[in-house]
Amino acid sequence: MSLKHDIEFTLNGVKRRATVGVGMTTLDMLRDVIGLSGTKYGCGEGECGACTIVVDGASLNSCLMFAVDCHGRNVTTIEGLASDAKADALRDAFVLHGAVQCGFCTPGMMMQASHLLACHPDADADTIKRGIEGNLCRCTGYKKIVDAIASVGETAK
Repeated sequence: MSLKHDIEFTLNGVKRRATVGVGMTTLDMLRDVIGLSGTKYGCGEGECGACTIVVDGASLNSCLMFAVDCHGRNVTTIEGLASDAKADALRDAFVLHGAVQCGFCTPGMMMQASHLLACHPDADADTIKRGIEGNLCRCTGYKKIVDAIASVGETAK
C-alpha cells in the first residue's frame, strides 16, 4: 500500500500542486511527476551535487529531501534560472571559460554557483572553492569552473 499526499508549493515562481508518495524524493517528484529533467540524478546519496536545488533560499540536494517536505515552500530548479539575467551571465561565463564539458554536473554546479553569488557577490577564488565543494565534476578539474564563477562576481562590482 502506497500512501500519497497532495502538496502545494511554489516552483520556479509558479504555484504548483502535486500528488506524491510519502517516501518519494524531491528529485523524483521534479523529474517523474512534474516532468522537469534539468535536475540530474547522480549518486542518490547527497555526495555529488548533480541534483542541487534551492529551497527557501538554501541550497539542498534534492535526492535527500522528501517531496512532501516541499509543501508550502519555495523551490527553484535549474529551469527556474532560465529567465534570470544573473544566471545568463553565469551561463555565458561557463561557456567562455570552458567550464562545461560533458555537462552532467552543470545544472547542479550552476545552481550552487548562482546561490553562492547571491550570498557572496564578491566571492574570491577561495570562497568559490569552498562554496562548490559539494558539487563534483569529473571533467574540468574545477579551475575553469572557479574562473567562470569569479568572472561573474567581478563583473557585478
